[in-house]
Amino acid sequence: MENHQLHDLLQRQPPMKSRFKRVCVFCGSSPGKNPSYQLAAIQLGKQLVDRNIDLVYGGGSIGLMGLISQAVYDGGRHVLGVIPKTLMPKEITGETVGEVKTVSCMHQRKAEMARQADAFIALPGGYGTLEELLEVITWAQLGIHDKPVGLLNVDGYYNSLLSFIDKAVDEGFITPAARNIIVSAQTDHELMCKLEEYVPKHSEVASKLSWEMEQQLGYITTKSDIAR
Repeated sequence: MENHQLHDLLQRQPPMKSRFKRVCVFCGSSPGKNPSYQLAAIQLGKQLVDRNIDLVYGGGSIGLMGLISQAVYDGGRHVLGVIPKTLMPKEITGETVGEVKTVSCMHQRKAEMARQADAFIALPGGYGTLEELLEVITWAQLGIHDKPVGLLNVDGYYNSLLSFIDKAVDEGFITPAARNIIVSAQTDHELMCKLEEYVPKHSEVASKLSWEMEQQLGYITTKSDIAR
């Protein structure tokens, strides 16, 4: 078969079916020093497009945020960026892609992204990425949601974090079942396959009363909204 015939055949292949309509990606507003991080953001964006999945992310137009959002948008999928008004000058330096929703604070940003998404993935990033990632892991542990949480461990970026979590399991601070909340892989294809197959194995640890108290603090939206 000639190369152009093979290309035409591949172009006619239907998108892969997915259990997810929208995936939330946490990542840095910096590109990072390793070009592999930038390539991973673009490849993950294309992987979402191949699976007919829309993107929910932090709304920035720079760094890894800008790369993945552009890749998904260029692939014809919907992009929803959620960003606090105070961060718009810092994280948006050019034209944005897709839909941008502004919120008043970081708590609302995380809650809205969680409400909109069917799964979560963390690319390399800094404090903000880590904070967002750990919060959705904690929400899963509490039983606030049962959505898959994935780490794209590009070039071993998250090895130290995974070692810390394993240490916490060994020391009795995290149960072995709760360790299974985190799904990790080194490539976007492997990670997406694992997320598609994810089944929660941990037990919820928060009572309905404690969850209602959390709502009253105003940190996140209602359980029914986030669980949708």
